[in-house]
Formats: sequence, structure tokens, C-alpha cells
Amino acid sequence: MSVEQYLNSVYETVTQRNPHEAEFHQAVKEFLDSLAPVFDKYPHYQETGVLERLVEPERLVSFRVPWVNDAGQVQVNRGFRVQFNSAIGPYKGGLRFHPSVNASIIKFLGFEQIFKNSLTGLPIGGGKGGSDFDPKGKSDGEVMRFCQSFITELYRHIGQDTDVPAGDIGVGGREIGFLFGQYKRIRGGNESGVLTGKGIGYGGSLARKEATGYGCIYFVNEMLKARGDSFGDATVVVSGSGNVSIYAMEKAVELGAKVVACSDSGGYVHDPNGIDLELVKQLKEVGRSRISEYVKTHPHATYTEGSTRIWEIPCDIALPCATQNEIDEASAALLVKNGVKAIGEGANMPSTLEAIDVFLKNDVLFGPAKAANAGGVAVSALEMSQNSMRLSWTFEEVDSRLQDIMKNIYQQSVKASEEFGAPGNLVVGANIAGFLNVADAMLAQGVV
Repeated sequence: MSVEQYLNSVYETVTQRNPHEAEFHQAVKEFLDSLAPVFDKYPHYQETGVLERLVEPERLVSFRVPWVNDAGQVQVNRGFRVQFNSAIGPYKGGLRFHPSVNASIIKFLGFEQIFKNSLTGLPIGGGKGGSDFDPKGKSDGEVMRFCQSFITELYRHIGQDTDVPAGDIGVGGREIGFLFGQYKRIRGGNESGVLTGKGIGYGGSLARKEATGYGCIYFVNEMLKARGDSFGDATVVVSGSGNVSIYAMEKAVELGAKVVACSDSGGYVHDPNGIDLELVKQLKEVGRSRISEYVKTHPHATYTEGSTRIWEIPCDIALPCATQNEIDEASAALLVKNGVKAIGEGANMPSTLEAIDVFLKNDVLFGPAKAANAGGVAVSALEMSQNSMRLSWTFEEVDSRLQDIMKNIYQQSVKASEEFGAPGNLVVGANIAGFLNVADAMLAQGVV
């Protein structure tokens, strides 16, 4: 069997075993499409069945989450945790609370997390979790009761040396606080390393909130520098307006860029004078308001319904930081037509496979999510280290470590892309570098 036939057979097995899981199929295909040169050069990976083990989670837990709303009515949601691979360390990955969450979403996120985590160089395996619960429009009491019910089941599957969840879409500091409080109540001790993204006053890390957004900018900056370019005077469009987006915007502006648009699930704001970041923070971090409120105090800006149309705005650098598959082939072609120079994926798998092909064929610098998006989990792992040592590092210390990690991820990706015949293709480079780290650890531990 040729390498190409072998990789196709692995993918066919995944689709047959996991029908109707389109997002998971997409993540696996994007990964497998990069690996042929590795298996040509090192046939022992095929002989030892590493791929067959990698694409199958070590464990997938699904459970019901009953809770009571403010009207006294019982509600039932569904919870998930996938523990995908622990070859390098305890499972690590966020919790997502969003109506779209299902087994496919959780498995795609967990699969990506394996390689993202391995690229950080820190001892963390890959996992992910969440629920189809929607925190939007819920009172603090409702969110608290849901979180307490969710962790009452999940607690038996996690631990600071076993599986360490963090936040993701819909899970911020408020939710992590409720989850951690209930975990302590059940366990009867303060195992601070069991969750990351905690508040600074009870074991959290400085720079964690900023980490994913900052890390994305640090990675893109390395791509730009390699071409003799920079963020200076660049026009930037950022999708989303949550933590990742806000702090990507903040760091991009700090490096000299002008951010002219951001969005939420309802639509996007375009401010040609430059987005007022303090107002966005006020709307999203304090008021939990819609981005449409922006134009009430900035009448020169425009609000447009439909968040995916944000990619119609011409820009030098595009940072998709909202959700999966937000840039399709048509949006990618429009970005290229309008002169985009670089893409940095701040969200998980925000570009479709077809969109990625458009960017690569047009020589657009492309930072794939499993590399560019790794800053958040990197600082989560640094939070785990601080918890273990009962220490707290300064913001500057954490940020310096984050910069070093993102530079190293970039260098690993470049080196692998060159070694395996795809120079400049960081999708291939990140996939291969991440795979080699995990595969070698798996082989060293036998068939487990």
C-alpha cells in the first residue's frame, strides 16, 4: 500500500466511524494532507499504527446537565469532554459553552489541541470540552447553577495531573470561578491547578486573558519580519470582539497598526478612523453588550448586520478570531483581491480548506490556528506551573515567556516545512512539527 493510499484509508476509517461529524472530518483531513512526506521518509510511523491511534480519542465523555432557571423551571443541556491524547502530558484544553456544541465540534477542537499543545514545548496533552448551554441572556444566578451542575459530573474525570480544562467561547472568568468553586466544594481541598483562566486572586496567571490575542500577533509578526515587513501602518481587520479579538487588536495597535473593524455574532463595526478599543472593552468585558452599540457614540462608524461580511473590508492583515469556518473560499478570494498580505488565525480552524488553498496559491502569509492560536494554552500551562510552585510571576515575566514560545512555534513550523519539501507553507510545517513531537512520545511509551 502506498503512503497516499494509507493516508486515504485512515481518513476513510475516520469518516465511517464518525458519520455526520463534518468539523472533525475537516480537521483530520487538513492534518493528514500534510503528512505524506513524513511517512515517505519514516515508514516506521505507518508500521506502528501511530495514526490509527492518534485519530481515535483515548476517552469521550457525554453527560446530561440539569439546572434550574430563575423561573424555577428545570432545564437540561448536554455536556462533553474529549480526552484525546496524553502522550506528552495531562489533557489540556478549554470548555466551550455555545448552542453549536456537539460531539463533532468537541472532537475537532480536541484533535487540533493535541498538536497545538505539542508545539508549545510544554508538557500538556490534548483535550476539549463544553456544552450546548448558551450563557448569553442568562442571569449570573442561572450561569452559576448551570456551572455547578456541569462540574458536579465533570469533576470525576479531571484533575491537575489528569485533565486541566480552561475557558473557550462562552467561558470566561465568571464561569471559571463558578466551576472552580463547586469543584473545591466537592473535593474538599484547594487543587488550584485543576482549572486555568482563574482570577488573579485565587491562583490565576497575569497575562492569561491577553495570551491568545497577543500570541497570535507575536506569531504573525514573525511571519512579517521574515519578509521584511511589519505591523507598522498596516490596516487590520479582526473578527470577533471577545478576549482573543480584543487583545489581538490591542497588541496590533501597540505595534503600529490601525484596526478598522471588529464583529460579534450579530454583525460588524467598521470605523475607518480606527476602532476605539476602550469602548469595545467597555461593551464586551463590562456591559456584555452587542457590538452594534458602538455606533451610538461613534456616529461616523457603520454597523452592518451579518458578521461574515466583515471580510469585504480591504485590509493588509486579516485576523479571524471568532469561530470555525468563518472565512470561506469566496471571502478568501475577496481578501486576496483587496490586497491582503497576511492571515493570522486567532480562532480554531476559522478558514475552510478551500479558503486556505486560496491564500497559499496567492502567496499570502498564512498563520494556521494550531500555531498562531497557541498563546492561550501556552500561558494556561504557565499558570499550571505557577500553581504547582505556589508562585506568581509578573505580567512581564509571563509575556516574555509567551513571546519566546510563539517565536519557537514559528521556527519549528518553518524548519519542518523546509525539511519536508514545502518551504514557506506553515500549515504543513505546523502539522508535521506537531505530529513528530506527539508520535515520538507515543512510540517511546509503547502501545497505549
